[in-house]
Amino acid sequence: MSDAVVLPAPSLGGFDPFADAGDNDVKGKDAKDYVHVRVQQRNGKKCLTTVQGLPKKFDLDKILKALKKEYCCNGTVVEDKELGKVLQLQGDQRKNVSAFLIGNDLTKKDAIKVHGF
Repeated sequence: MSDAVVLPAPSLGGFDPFADAGDNDVKGKDAKDYVHVRVQQRNGKKCLTTVQGLPKKFDLDKILKALKKEYCCNGTVVEDKELGKVLQLQGDQRKNVSAFLIGNDLTKKDAIKVHGF
């Protein structure tokens, strides 16, 4: 065997998809401070969009009525034991909901987390 020196591999400087997974306090925000917009697959091509984490000071029924009217979809407000009140909309409305919340000054852009496929 030769006396070869093994050097550590240089950092590739790539994107780490799990960088913020454990850090809830990156910008001083908890997970409860975010508005989560998710899509869930139902059966076939049907899907469901859920919105959770909206502040309690807002009337969710009025927000739901405006979303339904603007984006021509059906929806409901569901009471969950752990998550509180959650908006449910038919179809993949992730982009529409986030644009609506930002456009009507209900939340800031950095406070919305969009999840889904």
